[in-house]
Amino acid sequence: MLLQIKGSDELVKILDVKELIDPNHDVVHAQEQEGQEEQQPDSYKKENLTFPSGESLPRCWIDANYRNAKA
Repeated sequence: MLLQIKGSDELVKILDVKELIDPNHDVVHAQEQEGQEEQQPDSYKKENLTFPSGESLPRCWIDANYRNAKA
């Protein structure tokens, strides 16, 4: 799965989707998608990532207490 770093055109490839959708993890491991050579994995805060369309990540992927919070 590819996500975009907020405020840039950089894409990152998520290495573990389970880590991404688990709200108890605030960082994910991913590889930048630049150039033709495969980049080294790095950690990215979920709050700094969006879908390539610009849409934010679902709240249930970020906040473990999303059911208890008032809308």
